[in-house]
Parts: sequence; C-alpha cells; structure tokens
Amino acid sequence: MDAQPDKERVIADTRRWIERAVIGLNLCPFAKAVVGKDQVRYVVSDATDTQMLAQELAVELQRLADSDPERLDTTLLIHPQLLQDFGDYNDFLDVADAVLVDLELDGELQVASFHPDYRFADSDDGDVANCSNRSPYPALHLLREASVERAVAVFPEAEHIFERNIETLRRLGWEGWRALWVR
Repeated sequence: MDAQPDKERVIADTRRWIERAVIGLNLCPFAKAVVGKDQVRYVVSDATDTQMLAQELAVELQRLADSDPERLDTTLLIHPQLLQDFGDYNDFLDVADAVLVDLELDGELQVASFHPDYRFADSDDGDVANCSNRSPYPALHLLREASVERAVAVFPEAEHIFERNIETLRRLGWEGWRALWVR
C-alpha cells in the first residue's frame, strides 16, 4: 500500500472539481447553494479495506442525520486509498445501501456515487458523458432526502438534468473537459 495521501490536497482537488465541473458546468444545479453557504463536509477516509470504509460511512451518515441542516447539509466521504477499480467501487454501493438500512436512515439520507472511472450502465467507457460522475478520487456523496426533494421542487424540469448534462459534456468534448483542469 502506498503512503497515506495528503488529505489537504485530496480536499483541494475535490473542491476544484466541484467548482470547475459540478458548479462550473452546472452539472448539479443544487450544488452552488450548499457550497456557497459552506454546508458541505469533506472527509478523507483512512480506510484501507471495505469494512473500515463501511464503518466510517456509518459514522458519517449518523453525523449528517444528527446535524442541523442549516449548518451541514451534505457530506463527501472521499476514499483515495480504496476501491480504485470501478467494478469494486460499484459493488461497494450495495454495502453502502445496507449501511443506510441498518442505521434506519433509508428514506432520510441517500448515497450518490462518484469515481474517477465512473461509467454509466450501457455506456462506452470513452463517452465523455460519464464525466458527470467522474471525480478526482472515489467518493460517496451523502445527501439528505429532504434537501434533494426541496431542490427538485424549485428546479424546473429537474427530471431532465441528466439529459442536459449529457448534452453539455458531449458539446464540451474531451478536449474541453481536459481544458477545465489546466491552470
């Protein structure tokens, strides 16, 4: 196993991705508000196996559930040492769902997935549209269901965000995507 990653760098890389891609390309129209209000918790996991990650996930889910939404609305649990293979990461999402159920937080919280090699089912790995869920490091995004519901209620045609993201990224292309990370 390589040396521990620099947590400050991992968070800085993740923030840059959120600023340039998620907010900059408006891939998630709800992100700007919570980032602007500093309601996002960034946690870099020390986990070196999936059991440790599941335990950290349980702690962070409970912390989010117990927190005032005005102070903490969402958490990114970033795990740079683990689940580098997208297939393994994708399999772990079943564990994440089981943790939600075990904590009796399903229906209150949800887990969204981001990975450097993210690939939507039935898509080609080379499709730039996959970048809508490609983050610098594997990450689990913990969200409040109530916050998602409120955001969707005020966003016109929220059900079309996915299609709009595909159009945005395909229009941008790989050259444009790579240009986001220069400077």
